[in-house]
Amino acid sequence: MKKILMLHGINHNMFGKRDPVQYGTVTLAEIDGNLRKLGAELGAEVTSFQTNSEAAMCERIHQAFEDRVDAVLINAGAWTHYSYGIRDALAILTVPVVEIHMSNIHAREAFRHHSVFAEIVKGQICGFGAESYLLGLRAALSSLDSR
Repeated sequence: MKKILMLHGINHNMFGKRDPVQYGTVTLAEIDGNLRKLGAELGAEVTSFQTNSEAAMCERIHQAFEDRVDAVLINAGAWTHYSYGIRDALAILTVPVVEIHMSNIHAREAFRHHSVFAEIVKGQICGFGAESYLLGLRAALSSLDSR
C-alpha cells in the first residue's frame, strides 16, 4: 500500500467557516475523510496533518522524508506565496509533491498568482473546490505508477 501524506497549511482548520465563497462549506475533516476513502479504493493510505505553525510544517515534511512516504500532497494556503522555509523543506523530498488549492489562485488577488513551490513540485491543481484534493491524490498516484 502506498503511503501518501496530505499537508494542510495555515487557517485550513477553519474550512467550513472561512470565506465560503472561495472555499465552500466543506470541513477539513470531510476533506480528509474523502481522501482516506479514495486512497483506500486506489491502494493508498492517506495520512493528514494540519498546522498553523510554519516550523511545525517544516518538521512534518522532514519526518515525511524519514518515514519514506511515497508522495506528498500540500495545500499550504497563504504560505504558498512566500514561505521559502517550507519550499526548502519540500525540496529535500525525493518523491512526487502535488500542490493543491481549492480556489483558482491565478484568478484571485495578484499576490496569490505566484507559488514559491512551483519550481519543485510535480504539478499544481487548483480551482476545483474540495475536488482538487481528490484530483491531487489521483495525480500523485499516477505519477508513482509512471516512475
